[in-house]
Amino acid sequence: MTASIDLQQLIADCADASPKEILKQAFAAFGDELWLSFSGAEDVVLLDMAWKINPQVKVFSLDTGRLHPETYQFIEKVREHYNISIEVLSPDAQQVQDLVREKGLFSFYKDGHSECCGVRKIAPLKRKLSTVKAWATGQRRDQSPGTRSNVAAVELDAAFSTAEQPLYKFNPLAQMSSEDVWTYIRMLELPYNSLHERGFISIGCEPCTRPVLPNQHEREGRWWWEEATQKECGLHAGNIITAQ
Repeated sequence: MTASIDLQQLIADCADASPKEILKQAFAAFGDELWLSFSGAEDVVLLDMAWKINPQVKVFSLDTGRLHPETYQFIEKVREHYNISIEVLSPDAQQVQDLVREKGLFSFYKDGHSECCGVRKIAPLKRKLSTVKAWATGQRRDQSPGTRSNVAAVELDAAFSTAEQPLYKFNPLAQMSSEDVWTYIRMLELPYNSLHERGFISIGCEPCTRPVLPNQHEREGRWWWEEATQKECGLHAGNIITAQ
């Protein structure tokens, strides 16, 4: 199916399309070879749209081993709500043990989060995506104006594609705002992570996530001890911009 994909035509078709139209294009191009990435936050909007198009949609989620209890409960709630299978990906146990043995459980507070995210997030994601033709994420441009403002509706994944196996990436919610997302959740009474009721907006691992104050941007609650230009874990490195 992907042998005949015209990326430029797909980009043109999705440029001004609605999130649902982008997902329809994705399913039309890749069918059951398309996987959704579900993070346990607002990605429920992406999942709801995709499920209504294809109730057999394939979904995976990353379990770093350091998520909030509420996030694990939310993932299970979503699984039951849609009666779907969610493939939960875990990091390599030996790599985690080696990191903890060498640097302890909280090394990221001293030397940055990149190494820990590399072991707990990037490595399992890379293993999964090596078996996938296309994936869709809940990334939005307004999540981080400093690094995600150029998120495209569809692209060739610059981070995880290989010469032998191109990987196509869809970001159907790219142009939606946080307000749009929560209007959708409230109107359709979708399940959501209970941490949102306690001031958490962008939700990641428990040691690296905290609530934000009024008028703070959502990414300020992630890796708050680091510079704003470093507030990415590498999952979406291909479409991240950096300050000059």
